[in-house]
Amino acid sequence: MTPETPTTAYATATAPSSPRDALTAVRAEVAKSVVGQDSAVAGILIALLCRGHILLEGVPGVAKTLLVRSVAAALQVETKRVQFTPDLMPGDVTGSLIYDNATSEFTFRPGPVFTNLLLADEINRTPPKTQASLLEAMEERQVSVDGVPRPLPEPFLVAATQNPVEYEGTYPLPEAQLDRFLLKVTLPLPPRDDEITVLARHAAGFNPRDLAGAGLRPVASGADALAGAEAVHRVAVAPQVLAYIVDIARATRVSPSLSLGVSPRGATALLSTSRAWAWLSGRDFVTPDDVKALAQSTLAHRLTLRPEAELEGVSVSAVLDAAINSVPVPR
Repeated sequence: MTPETPTTAYATATAPSSPRDALTAVRAEVAKSVVGQDSAVAGILIALLCRGHILLEGVPGVAKTLLVRSVAAALQVETKRVQFTPDLMPGDVTGSLIYDNATSEFTFRPGPVFTNLLLADEINRTPPKTQASLLEAMEERQVSVDGVPRPLPEPFLVAATQNPVEYEGTYPLPEAQLDRFLLKVTLPLPPRDDEITVLARHAAGFNPRDLAGAGLRPVASGADALAGAEAVHRVAVAPQVLAYIVDIARATRVSPSLSLGVSPRGATALLSTSRAWAWLSGRDFVTPDDVKALAQSTLAHRLTLRPEAELEGVSVSAVLDAAINSVPVPR
């Protein structure tokens, strides 16, 4: 299976005055092509600022692929797309050694993972062996082939998509791999007014394969993302807020509905996403509201329900809400 690489060229635009302004402008720019998915755009930006990765879940037709392509265009970073299928091999993602007849030596041919933004489309349609080929890239930001580590470009983000309603021929992501995703965001079906707007755009000639024709232009760059990531590290977190995050994580571990609660890595992830959201909101400190705002998308996919809770129809989201509500909010 040959990975698909978008080749559309985009005109260069003048960048705003600061990394925060530039990245905030991305949200407005993406809205030119994608209607009503602002929270998913914010999730991609937060993952980028935290040097993490994002899993986008939604039924077919809610613009998951278009969303990622639009963010890449607005950020003016290199992006590649891999359609994950049952016959996809690890080397199709990471690259492989190719024998060169001219030199009688093996040379490394980089795979599509060597990019800034990798769209892993329908990641749960490929076997675990190929899914696992992304683990080193996501965690270590490098690929090792024949014992030689090869660093990936910066910034680097994996945006994976999966369909939650069709399970035939799929391979559910194991907990260890789900935990590698900083965020999991669900793209809902649009409300009536947004759906009318989508149809009106298509009736007026909108072509999702021609983002430049839709007026979408670069408003930020990879350098803005890297500068923003450095700024996020300087966002202050009060001891009370740190304790609040830890108490939420510990509350999930004692929930009778869960067989697996939030690990210390999950608590660290919530700290990171809360700082990034505070920075994007124009603040240099984290509030408990920031923690609450990011808790579901940062923690829910790291939780596992007990079988009896599943039989009773209990949702992970409801259990996590109960855990959050059981923890006193610091003043």
